[in-house]
Amino acid sequence: MSDTTYARLDVLKTYKLYVGGKFPRSESGRVYEVTDAKGEWLANAPLGTRKDARDAVLAARAAVKGWSGTTAYNRGQVLYRVAEMLQGRREQFAAEVSAAEGIGPKKAAALVDAAIDRWIWYAGWTDKVAQIAGGANPVAGPFFNLSTPEPTGVVGIVAPQAGYGHSLLGLVSVIAPAIATGNTVVVAAAADAPLPALSLGEVLATSDVPGGVVNIISGRTADIAPTLASHQDVNALDLTGAIAADGPGAARALEAAAADTLKRVVRPELDPFAQDWTNAPGTDRLLSFLETKTVWHPMGI
Repeated sequence: MSDTTYARLDVLKTYKLYVGGKFPRSESGRVYEVTDAKGEWLANAPLGTRKDARDAVLAARAAVKGWSGTTAYNRGQVLYRVAEMLQGRREQFAAEVSAAEGIGPKKAAALVDAAIDRWIWYAGWTDKVAQIAGGANPVAGPFFNLSTPEPTGVVGIVAPQAGYGHSLLGLVSVIAPAIATGNTVVVAAAADAPLPALSLGEVLATSDVPGGVVNIISGRTADIAPTLASHQDVNALDLTGAIAADGPGAARALEAAAADTLKRVVRPELDPFAQDWTNAPGTDRLLSFLETKTVWHPMGI
């Protein structure tokens, strides 16, 4: 028997898109190199296309009825389960955030902890948001009038780009409020730091989140975002990462495309890297993708 020993080779991870609860390769069959903050190679990520974005919209639309029809209490349980699973993979995400953001392990771990807490925070709001977004309205006449919030539908999200806290905490901060209120989402992951987003898809797949509720596509934002902005079956658009990805001009073009199809739009910050995702999130994003339904009913009948 030979005494020769060999250095063990690491098993390199093959990252895939997350669409409809499954992990397809990109329709293009192509990948692109993802590097760390120092420019060193980390992995190959799938290069998503407009066709991938359209497929993701189909999956998100198919999931709207079931997810919006789930009780708010059950949606909260599902979001809490995401936090549980993310906690179990804390070390992996801390390593990916550290590489993406160019920060030390302790800071990266703190950002992962904040992302876990953010899931729990939004999980607690699922059965309470109706109390601040709806209510009984005073009217003159023998009838009563009630306003209740309902989800907008399919939300396209341009994720925050790489920067302090953006690659995971910022990502969670835009996905969680949209799905907490019963919407489904298609996310264009940060092109320069997609690995935390693609790994989040693996967490979501094992967290009782129904397939199609969250769909994550990596690749060039300039390829994916215009498809989401102009797609007639996308009801709303969150452009948080648009300026950082492709500049103010591209963000304005996305807004114009969204206006053509009457979408709700959350506009990006003029200085997207000035936003501190560790701050308390408030309720603005919870309310951004809700519609108000008002019901009138005669009294005494």
